[in-house]
Amino acid sequence: MNKYRNKPCVIDGHRFSSQGEGIRFRELKLREKAGDIRNLILQPRYEIRINDMKICTYIGDFSYEQGISGGLSWESILEDYKCVLTPIYKLKKKLVKAVHDIEITEIT
Repeated sequence: MNKYRNKPCVIDGHRFSSQGEGIRFRELKLREKAGDIRNLILQPRYEIRINDMKICTYIGDFSYEQGISGGLSWESILEDYKCVLTPIYKLKKKLVKAVHDIEITEIT
């Protein structure tokens, strides 16, 4: 058990840091199978570089494309399953927005 009292789990051979994150994975797999989302990626990585200097790497929980307008177009979603919004996470969220212009969707 870690400092946030999360219980890790393994689903379909993938290790998740909490049971809630594993449940979210199952939900997204069902949505992908139904065709509501596509291109589900686990732990997408986003390098944060400023003035050609690597500052850090943000690792999200999930990214995917979600159908809008009845599936006529698709929007990219980056999700992070969170129980605790730490100061480091809040900073990385701002950096991802500033550097990559991507808004992180928080799932609780």
